[in-house]
Amino acid sequence: MREFWRNNGLSLVLLGLFLFSWVGQAVAGLSHYNDQQAQHGQATVTLPTYLTTSDFWEATFENWESEFLQMAVFVLLTAVLYQRGSSESKRVGVTETVDVDPRDVTAVNTPWPVTRGGVVLRLYEHSLGLALVALFLVSITGHALAGVARHNQEQIAHGAPTASVAQFVSGGEFWFQSFQNWQSEFLSILAMVVLTIFLRQRGSPESKPVYAAHADTGRD
Repeated sequence: MREFWRNNGLSLVLLGLFLFSWVGQAVAGLSHYNDQQAQHGQATVTLPTYLTTSDFWEATFENWESEFLQMAVFVLLTAVLYQRGSSESKRVGVTETVDVDPRDVTAVNTPWPVTRGGVVLRLYEHSLGLALVALFLVSITGHALAGVARHNQEQIAHGAPTASVAQFVSGGEFWFQSFQNWQSEFLSILAMVVLTIFLRQRGSPESKPVYAAHADTGRD
């Protein structure tokens, strides 16, 4: 058990933080939702019922959407762009190991798509970016579907006409929700890229060595 924790501690802690935060969102969201219900003279709901509402799922997908967009953009941009001095960048003018064509390498325990070759390998060598883009598309679709459901519930409560998914997605509400999250994600990436030029965190693989010069790019 100790070896399992040592080998998977980062994933386990992050999973725990995710679940803790998601439960916190649900509990706080239920309180806010019931306050809104009471203000409009409508019945309050229990937590299990709240977890089935469009209010909960719109908030969830809205945040997942921005996070997966952030990671997809970060992975894809760092494959082709550089920032001299940043630990998050490849070295300028240097062929890194991540740039090496897997077809030219013979290694032990190579993943099976590499040995298979062909279309399977072409997909696999871009699989991380593709997976993150797919998760972003699933999340933004969930945001749109849950968002229009919540929007229409509010419209019905006020005796106003409902909207289709296309109408909701083309409106200001959907894009306001998206862009307010996207801008914060891109700002956090920018902060990480630039701050790692000048600042250090000893022990973290996201940082350059403490002794490294500001101009040194990438990680040892």
